[in-house]
Amino acid sequence: MNTEEIEVDTNQAIQTQHAMLVIWGLFAQQIGLVDKIEKVKLSQKSREHTPQRKVLEFLTAILAGCEHLKDISRSAHPLDQDEAVAEAWGQEKWADYSGVSRTLASLSQSETDELIEAFNEIEQPYLTQEIESALSSQEHLVYDADLTGRPVSSTSNTYPDAAFGYMGDTIQLGYQSALVSLHSPTYGRLWISNHLHPGDTVSVTEAKELVLSAEVRTKIRPLRRPELVKERIEQDEAELSRLHEKAATSEEKLLTAKAVVREVQLQLGEANSLFSTYEREYSSENREPTAHCRFTRTKRKIATYQERLPRCQKQLDVAQRRFERHQRKYQEYLLSLEQLRIHYQQLLTDNEGNPHPVRIIFRIDAGFASQENIDWLIEMGYEIFTKDRGTKAKDILAQTLSDTTEWHRVGRNATMTTFPSTTLDGTFTYPLDAALLRYQTGETVRQSVLFHFGTDDVVSEPEYWFHRYNERQTIEAGIKEGKSVFQMHHLKVRSAQALQLQEHLACFAANFVRFAAQWLTQQQTESIPFDTSSVKEMVTVCAHTSAWVWRKADAWLLKFSDHSLFAGRFLRIGNGPIQLPLPMLYSFHFCHF
Repeated sequence: MNTEEIEVDTNQAIQTQHAMLVIWGLFAQQIGLVDKIEKVKLSQKSREHTPQRKVLEFLTAILAGCEHLKDISRSAHPLDQDEAVAEAWGQEKWADYSGVSRTLASLSQSETDELIEAFNEIEQPYLTQEIESALSSQEHLVYDADLTGRPVSSTSNTYPDAAFGYMGDTIQLGYQSALVSLHSPTYGRLWISNHLHPGDTVSVTEAKELVLSAEVRTKIRPLRRPELVKERIEQDEAELSRLHEKAATSEEKLLTAKAVVREVQLQLGEANSLFSTYEREYSSENREPTAHCRFTRTKRKIATYQERLPRCQKQLDVAQRRFERHQRKYQEYLLSLEQLRIHYQQLLTDNEGNPHPVRIIFRIDAGFASQENIDWLIEMGYEIFTKDRGTKAKDILAQTLSDTTEWHRVGRNATMTTFPSTTLDGTFTYPLDAALLRYQTGETVRQSVLFHFGTDDVVSEPEYWFHRYNERQTIEAGIKEGKSVFQMHHLKVRSAQALQLQEHLACFAANFVRFAAQWLTQQQTESIPFDTSSVKEMVTVCAHTSAWVWRKADAWLLKFSDHSLFAGRFLRIGNGPIQLPLPMLYSFHFCHF
């Protein structure tokens, strides 16, 4: 490689207090992010700063791990005063945080959707590459899903659609974020889906939305299992026929009960009419009724009918409720069967339009694991690793234990016994692999149940099963990263659209930092002074580290300042040679790439 020295006047150097933001800005320009966002049409007026610029500034604030939006302008080293960062992001300068706040508050839903789509388009090539890499190396994909709280002040009334719900171990006001991550061979974890919901949202209601949103984002899906649904349809049709007969029988009994009531009412009316006639006749003739005369017999009939009528009415009420119950159950089953038929046809259509189905493993925690959700995931073609959400399965499995039960050590304090292909006495529609876990903590023994559906022989490899499920801690680590690194435990905005955008940008930022780290590594000819695998270090340390920045054409050089943790170290980005002016007789030479 040819080397070439170019003198750079030290007066041309710019100092930044946010070295990593400069690097990320250069990466953002290279991948077309800045141009993509600036082309999104936003209806707000532009004075000194465009609304698109302020959206990018909001992203840089998230990348910097700002706790509050005002930190853009009111921190020890204000981001909006950093000329090097603005230039790296292709901007003349940044706006005050108040302008960013107004822009975000004014976003419409359609504008927010367009912005999110623009960010997704930037991510898509990386996502596609990682999917191909995962399929090439392991022949399947692994998704993890979870729900995490976004609490706000319990006395606040300015957050739209916020609601009280369980967040951690307490009830708090705020939102629930539904997230899906992809296990990535290169980056470890990539966010592929996120949705913000009111705080009272629970996991069990979100499983389907998470799966479908992941399919939309990745544009791939597994082979559906319509044959399983067809079997259910056949079974349900037989059950529907039985319910129809039951409803018809109860209707006949209802009609009979109505006829009896009408008959008794008619008889009572006739008896009352006769009684009135006899009463007038006996009165006009001054006759005294006898024990067996017409007057007395009619009076007895009236009493009999009056006593009989409430019993018949009660029988009618019972028949009415029974008929309504049977009819309601029949209608519900009919509607359910119709939905199942639609589901079946949709699965067939999905398979017809999916020439290259992919094996996908979906790992979810107990909160998502209802019978309905597990049935649906299986029918949608997914393989499942999950945990029992109640005590019923644990009680059923515990009853099968004996002195000869074989327990396998799967962890330091955990043992496990497995049960292949069981519906747990009809608890589940389709047979699942089940495992009973025992955790020993001192004198205390806790139990839990794992479930699996798929092609892996987890029953004969309990340790693999145990660790395979617990690998979903990667999404829990991602949630922790979002809260502690990108400061998502502080909601920086309050309008519904801005909250939605912030949620998306936090996930985008986590992915973006990982993409940029790999890119930065490829740019360097010498070792990088920080750990590019640590998102936390790059955000909390490197994004708040001072450096001198030189630029020559498309080449940028960063020298960390003497007050930096990485004092004297260099980073080189871009094409073209740069010679950093140094005191005395020392010089550094940088080669063409």
